[in-house]
Amino acid sequence: MTTAKRSQDVNKPEALKVAIKVRDLVTHYGDRMILNGVNLDIYEGEIMVIMGGSGSGKSTFLRHIMALEFPTSGHIYIFGKDISTATADVMFEIRKKMGAAFQGGALFTSMSVEENVKLPLRELTDLDEMTMQIMARLKLEVVDLAGFEDLMPSELSGGMIKRAAMARAVIMDPKVLFCDEPSAGLDPVVSSQLDQLILRLREAMGMTIIVVTHELDSAFTIADRITMLDKGQILMIGTPDELKRSDNERVQNLLNRRTEDVTLNPDEYLQRLTGEALDRGEYR
Repeated sequence: MTTAKRSQDVNKPEALKVAIKVRDLVTHYGDRMILNGVNLDIYEGEIMVIMGGSGSGKSTFLRHIMALEFPTSGHIYIFGKDISTATADVMFEIRKKMGAAFQGGALFTSMSVEENVKLPLRELTDLDEMTMQIMARLKLEVVDLAGFEDLMPSELSGGMIKRAAMARAVIMDPKVLFCDEPSAGLDPVVSSQLDQLILRLREAMGMTIIVVTHELDSAFTIADRITMLDKGQILMIGTPDELKRSDNERVQNLLNRRTEDVTLNPDEYLQRLTGEALDRGEYR
């Protein structure tokens, strides 16, 4: 059964609170500009999908709003706090309200599934072992991994690794969940199951969810709104239907995976390749 989205609500921003506010965000890696004046409001309880072609800056943007990296200039407000000026104590409290599911799962191979899921509780709380076990198994049940708690990551399929990572990401009941390419490397059936899991988690826990993906089917299934980045700038923000109806040629090229009729000279081609590598975190 498909979980309903909230697109009708995000068309009325005056009725919603802002969970993450981005203002005039600029990022350079050396002489290369990766993000150029990005402004965005992400509302509480919505699923915001970040899309864009290779080298568009979407992965860099995600690392910034996760407070893993800091921009050259501009401001990011999370729960009303400017993370560029926040003290270490304030950042610690902010991070406890954030969960992250990384592209490869990032499970510790030396730990069982249950130990991976319990890790945030062990590091950030004073809960006793029994309470941590109960909480971990409840979250594993939510992601349909009940009974798999004693397995090692090497014994899991790709989809199961993603779901275990999701359980760990929500073990602290975060207010904001970040998902980096959750469907990457999965077959269509497993990818669809993960989409439905994301929708269920938002419905059950009321979280704000930010997803970076290049999978159009997934984006159109889960997104309340989509932010499309292009060459470090926001090309368009809108609901999936609004993007589909857009008369912007560049938006349609990206949605339909059409190449532009542009010939790059060697210097421009090298700059494009370097920009894509920087966006992936290489050449740092």
